[in-house]
Amino acid sequence: MTSPTSQHDTAEVARAWTLLEALTDPEIPVVTLRELGILRDVRAGHEGLEVVITPTYSGCPAMGQIEDDVKALLQTHGLQGRVVTQLAPAWTTDWMSEAAKDKLRAYGIAPPHACASNATGAASVVQFAARGAKTEVVNCPQCGSANTTETSHFGSTACKALYRCLACMEPFDYFKPY
Repeated sequence: MTSPTSQHDTAEVARAWTLLEALTDPEIPVVTLRELGILRDVRAGHEGLEVVITPTYSGCPAMGQIEDDVKALLQTHGLQGRVVTQLAPAWTTDWMSEAAKDKLRAYGIAPPHACASNATGAASVVQFAARGAKTEVVNCPQCGSANTTETSHFGSTACKALYRCLACMEPFDYFKPY
């Protein structure tokens, strides 16, 4: 038989998931933390809820804001909890949902291609490019053209590269796969 405390915990976890489903990324407000794969888990802890997040990369400046947003959302709805940052396994763009990729494209950011780790089935920390290797085509999110070029390996944030479409001449960010 389930104790009343565990039923209460289960209800709070479910309620927190429902609330957190709508919490968006502070740098890309059209996608949620869940769709990006940053929101990893919500569980009952000894001192209330624990919301587990994984940064897109270890130096991501948005993580402080994300933690504050999660805490404020929980507190606004009368839930006690803390944010746990989990670094392993490391976040990968493969954790992004297809909905997130569609929303990025509609927002003007080219979504990432699948990571090399996805092709082999094993995660790789270091990836080497073969000499003369052809880079993948990044389609323009504005017009769909494959005639694009990288103008800077770093775009508006370190996790994006800056591209220009040679067909419509519009600049755009490409969310780098890793």
